[in-house]
Amino acid sequence: MSELDKQQVYEWLTDVTDPEVPVLTILDLGIVRNVAITGKGADTEVTVAITPTYSGCPAMDVIAIGIRMALASHGIKKITIEPQLSPAWTTDWMTEEGKQKLKEYGIAPPHRKAFQPLGLFEEDKISCPRCGSEETELVSQFGPTSCKALYKCLSCKEPFEHFKCH
Repeated sequence: MSELDKQQVYEWLTDVTDPEVPVLTILDLGIVRNVAITGKGADTEVTVAITPTYSGCPAMDVIAIGIRMALASHGIKKITIEPQLSPAWTTDWMTEEGKQKLKEYGIAPPHRKAFQPLGLFEEDKISCPRCGSEETELVSQFGPTSCKALYKCLSCKEPFEHFKCH
């Protein structure tokens, strides 16, 4: 194996998707906090630090397996997955490309707009990902996963999920 660089590892990680929202990669989500490479040749070890989207996220084990499989498929034998809990993950770490992928998939992406100086979790009106209308209504604060809420569009009448800010 030739000398490995971080950019190559990040490229390989673009194949690892979120098991709960498969159109998003772990890089789109911003959960990969660091990649470290030590050793050379057969002694190369890759450590990937990841931050869960929320404490106790059940997808983290599946994501760790995906990372291991992606790296192993490129000949990496020594792989360490390191959970990084601080700072806590925020939707601000998501890429703009990831937010666009959510919208195209039919999930309203997070959109933060604080109305007060400390309004960390306030959001602007949630637009329908199908028709773009801001005439929407919250149906349930909790959707199929705890990171999403359920809405309905009052214009096109379609239900949709919204990836909540946090």
